[in-house]
Amino acid sequence: MRHYSLSGRTVLITGAAGGIGTACARALHARGASLVLAGRDASSVATLARELGGDRALALSVDVTDRPALDDAVARTVDRFGRLDVVFANAGAAPARPATVATVDPAAFEHIVEVNLLGVWRTVRAALPQVIAHRGHVLVNASVYAYVNGAVNAAYAASKAGVEQLTRALRVELSPHGATAGVLFPGWVETEMTRLAFGGDELATRMREVGFPRPLAAAIPAEAVARRVVKGIERRSASITVPRRWQPVGVLRGVVNPLCDRLLIRDPGLRSLLRALEGKARDAAPSGDAPDPDGGSAPAGSRAAAPHPPVPEPKRPCPPTDPTPPESGRPEPQR
Repeated sequence: MRHYSLSGRTVLITGAAGGIGTACARALHARGASLVLAGRDASSVATLARELGGDRALALSVDVTDRPALDDAVARTVDRFGRLDVVFANAGAAPARPATVATVDPAAFEHIVEVNLLGVWRTVRAALPQVIAHRGHVLVNASVYAYVNGAVNAAYAASKAGVEQLTRALRVELSPHGATAGVLFPGWVETEMTRLAFGGDELATRMREVGFPRPLAAAIPAEAVARRVVKGIERRSASITVPRRWQPVGVLRGVVNPLCDRLLIRDPGLRSLLRALEGKARDAAPSGDAPDPDGGSAPAGSRAAAPHPPVPEPKRPCPPTDPTPPESGRPEPQR
């Protein structure tokens, strides 16, 4: 497809105050784009807008769970810049700590799906009339968790898988209009969202170390993601995987995923960690809330829903497709 110049275009970024959002805002601004920086933390997006320069940066306080607020953000974008060409649905939430489906707080689980899937849907839907009118581009931040095993991170993985499917459908539906859509699949990135898996939480860190071969377990700087995002938008790419070492896993997921699941199920180290995780949740749960070890009711643990954006847990990819199959799998990491 022909090169899509960003110079003179207007780009709306949700989650603009986060690691990936901020790095992408700087990179897109350097390519000549005008930016609408949307985020829940009004102070952070305002600071970023001042850094980039008031002429081509507008800061808006927006919660992606609020559809009217997103409609208003698009209207204010058009009022300020006359158009909206590209929307980057980047805002996301992750668990405050790893948890199994049996022990996760239902409110926390549903909050993650609300932000990561329905928040993306609301963002895209609000922006679509402008994107279609200007033959623009939609980019959605998913994760390698869209296709790797999401054990102890099921809400995050399920929401990211849903985001991938939403965007694939959208790319086909936009084709008659001359507009395009693409999915971003980041691996581990050095952001606040991955802090728990890199020393912030002992169990999460051990799970990442057990579950990922060394090349896939390493984190990259947000600036590396931003460089690929800029190129991906300019090429109207259907998918952007960063770092590239994750590409074989995504391409061969039909073969890798069943093998990965089998290895994770059989891994004694992972089983031990899962027992420890559920035991910890059981100990923390109020009387009557602990999951039934005999398979009865399994209400939530005592944890409160992570705020958006959260101080999350990492996204955790499943073992890679290196010549040797992945080891055990454990949690992790955009967000």
